[in-house]
Amino acid sequence: MAKVEIYTKFTCGYCFRAKALLEKKNVDYEETDISLGGPERQEMIQRAGGRTTVPQIFINGEHIGGSDDLASLEAAGKLDALLAA
Repeated sequence: MAKVEIYTKFTCGYCFRAKALLEKKNVDYEETDISLGGPERQEMIQRAGGRTTVPQIFINGEHIGGSDDLASLEAAGKLDALLAA
């Protein structure tokens, strides 16, 4: 199973939506809450090519993007292959 990492904020609806999709697919993920900023937020921005919005999702270290990007991969039938890698 792939390593899935997701940077989130506590009050983020998009974060909840992305996590719900992953949970529906029975995917374990490592969540990093950046609600309070700090070094984790800076790490996310660097890893995400300057993006500052949440969620930011990584599968096996590859930046996938946000919630809409994750949903697009699912709609295109490409998410399962990434998660199986």
